[in-house]
Amino acid sequence: MDKRIIGSALIVSGVMGGLLMISVPSRGQDEGAVPTKTKAKQKGAKAKSAPAPRMANGKVDLSGLWTPDRNFIYDISDALKPDDKLPTQPWAEKLARERMSKDDPEANCLPTGVPRQAPYPWRIVPTPTHIFFLFEGNIHSYRQIFLDRTSHPADPNPTWYGDSIAKWDGDALLVDSVGFNDLFWFDFAGHPHTDKLHVTERYTRPDMDHLEYETVVDDPGAYTRPFTLYGHSTLESGQDLMEYICNENNKDVTHILGKDPRNKLEQK
Repeated sequence: MDKRIIGSALIVSGVMGGLLMISVPSRGQDEGAVPTKTKAKQKGAKAKSAPAPRMANGKVDLSGLWTPDRNFIYDISDALKPDDKLPTQPWAEKLARERMSKDDPEANCLPTGVPRQAPYPWRIVPTPTHIFFLFEGNIHSYRQIFLDRTSHPADPNPTWYGDSIAKWDGDALLVDSVGFNDLFWFDFAGHPHTDKLHVTERYTRPDMDHLEYETVVDDPGAYTRPFTLYGHSTLESGQDLMEYICNENNKDVTHILGKDPRNKLEQK
C-alpha cells in the first residue's frame, strides 16, 4: 500500500489535537536514515539530466507526473523571493490569522484553487487544443487550460480553477487565468483572495527531470500590489496517479484544532 494513503486527510489538515502533526512520506521516500554511500553520492557531482523532450510541433513537452512544491501548500510566503513579503491588506491579514484549519475548504475535500497545490503528485497532459492538469490528491480533480482561444469570456462563471488560456513564448508556456470564486484558501495558513483575482503563470522545463514555474498573483481586493511566487517540481519516473477520493470516509476534520504550525502567521 502506498504510504500516502495512510492518514491521507491528516497530511492536508493542520494541527491534530493542537499538538501532533502527522507527516506522510512522499511516494518512494525512505522513512529510514540515508545510507552512508547514498550521502556520499549526494555530496558528489549531480548526474546531468537529459534534455527536455519536445512534441511534434517542436514545443517543449511538459507532460509527465510531477511532485508538488511544499511552498505552494503550507504558506505561499515561502514561495516569494527572500527579500519579499506578502503585500496583504489589513483585513486579509486579520482574516488569515482568524481562520482555523478545520474550516479549510481543502481539508473538507473541496478544490485547492490556483495557485495552491495539494501534497500529492499531479500530471500534465498536453493536447493540440488544451493542456490538462490532473490532480491525484484532494478530490481527484482536473484543471483545463485552453490553447485554442486567445481571450476570456466577457462574463466568466466564477469557478474554483478559473478560466485559463495559454500561449507559447519560445520554450515557455504562459497561462492567464481569471474568473475565480472567492471560496478557496491560498494555503494552510489561510491567506485569502477575492473574485478580482488574476493569475499569470510561466512554465518551463529546463531538462527532462525538472519543471519550473513563476506565478504572478494580482488581486487588488486583498493585496496592495501584485506579487510573484517561484516554484519547481521534479519528474516522478515510473509512477502513476492513484485514485484518492478525499470525500470518502473523511473523519479527520472534527479532530483538527488551531492552525497549522508550518506557516509564518503562527511564527509572528
